[in-house]
Amino acid sequence: MLASASVTGSLVTLATHAIRHLGLAGVAAMTLTSGVIGVPGTEIPMLFAGFNVYQGHLTLPGIVVFGLIGDLIGASIAYVIGYYGLHELLERKGAPLHISHRRLDTAHAWFEHFGAPVIVVSRLIPLMRAAFPYAAGVAKMPYHRFIALAAAGSIVWITGLGVLGRVVGSNWPSWKNNLEYVDYAVVVVLACAVAYVVMRRLRERGDRAHV
Repeated sequence: MLASASVTGSLVTLATHAIRHLGLAGVAAMTLTSGVIGVPGTEIPMLFAGFNVYQGHLTLPGIVVFGLIGDLIGASIAYVIGYYGLHELLERKGAPLHISHRRLDTAHAWFEHFGAPVIVVSRLIPLMRAAFPYAAGVAKMPYHRFIALAAAGSIVWITGLGVLGRVVGSNWPSWKNNLEYVDYAVVVVLACAVAYVVMRRLRERGDRAHV
């Protein structure tokens, strides 16, 4: 727990410094990095960006647009790595990227079982969201389909985090000390519940359309 808190504290410092000094470019840079190697994670930079909106330094549309651009560029890079088989580099001992072999295996299994719709849902799952673009690339999923599905999920996730950061407002200093990744299980459950409801409603609409 102490090690997790220490690592998370360093990631918070990295993300906040980047956004404080680079503004919207820092938001895009942090979400792009998160899309490729999974750290610092989109949660930290987007929540802090929302806090900057609360302070009046940035705008909500600005952080959402730049956050989304970075997130999708990162996902695209991961997709290309998987598509051309470069994902094997991640499985070597001492690999510099932080996408574990276990997460890649889980993403492959989910992708094979649930198919393309899992890309949308995966964009709402902390920790695991960075692994699925690699799986989509390995499966040779058409890029235009992948990026459309990834964007659908990322819009909800990035916007939600930005809005939450703005709502949290002055409580950010206390929130940032409780961003340990071990606490994200609650967020995962909520994200899965929301995704289930959305997918169910879309399926029901599709069934009615074919009646």
